[in-house]
Amino acid sequence: MKNILFISLLLLAACSKKTSSGSNPGGDDPKAPDGGGSACQTQPSDVNSLSIFPADNSWNQDISNAEIDANSTQILTPYAGTGLHPDFGSGLWDGAPIGIPFVVVCGSQPKLSVVYRKNGYDGNYGDESDPGPYPIPLNAPIEGKGSGDAHVIAVDKDNGVLYELYNASVNGDHWEASSGAIFHFNSNALRPDGWTSGDAAGLPIFPGLVRYDEVARGTITHALRFTLAKSHVKPGHISPARHDVNSTGGQYSIPFGAKLRLKASVDISGYPTTVQTILKAMKKYGLILADIGSDMYVSGAPDERWNNDDLSKLGKIKASDFEVVKF
Repeated sequence: MKNILFISLLLLAACSKKTSSGSNPGGDDPKAPDGGGSACQTQPSDVNSLSIFPADNSWNQDISNAEIDANSTQILTPYAGTGLHPDFGSGLWDGAPIGIPFVVVCGSQPKLSVVYRKNGYDGNYGDESDPGPYPIPLNAPIEGKGSGDAHVIAVDKDNGVLYELYNASVNGDHWEASSGAIFHFNSNALRPDGWTSGDAAGLPIFPGLVRYDEVARGTITHALRFTLAKSHVKPGHISPARHDVNSTGGQYSIPFGAKLRLKASVDISGYPTTVQTILKAMKKYGLILADIGSDMYVSGAPDERWNNDDLSKLGKIKASDFEVVKF
């Protein structure tokens, strides 16, 4: 259903998706988006004080001692030599920031209607979407500036509510999208089984992003979103995922919602401090399969403070350094 932006840090002079040093690393505009008249000023760091889902939510689950799947080695063998790829960073790629941007809004942000539609490469999933309206300003950043998945994400910091659109665009005074979903941070409620979201797996996107502010504080306390090629994804899903796609993985593959964990034995002491923080999260909270894309691509939010040379060192960690958590 969805593609992820493919980037190559080896070729990048900079890679990332939203930022602006000291102003609004999560968005295009250094001022808080108003797109409808809200006078409230916000910044991406406002999300740092939010509890993003309850402590027992799957995104926040400590899996460092979880049982390993009996077929872990066979599952990982087809892409065992593939290195991690940070699909985020600083700068531009093909004229657009790379990563998945987000904006923070206040509870007073005006809500706009969303019209669900198909386009030339994807369908209309309006019947699996939350109708809204959504408090997403019209000047909110669109992933890839409208190319690729074109995700749009807004976090209501006052009410703890997450709004996400897929394949989004602005049309006059409203948003259009192929699908959309609303999540409440104080709830573990899942979407109806079989429903998509802004993500192919029916999961929220924002909770799985690597964000610079949390890395800078020295700890990530949640699982990270990643993708695999459709030939490595088993048709089907497990909780907390809710949606399938026409993937072609066989017996030795994993479904949406499954998790990988970086082996405790992997020595990360020689990596830059920021990279160590990311790898520690992979050991404790793991990676959760959320979409179809390139193998071992890890999602994050753009920020001009990322050091792309440091992030590129994640590529030294291979899929064979992980183990599949029993599903």
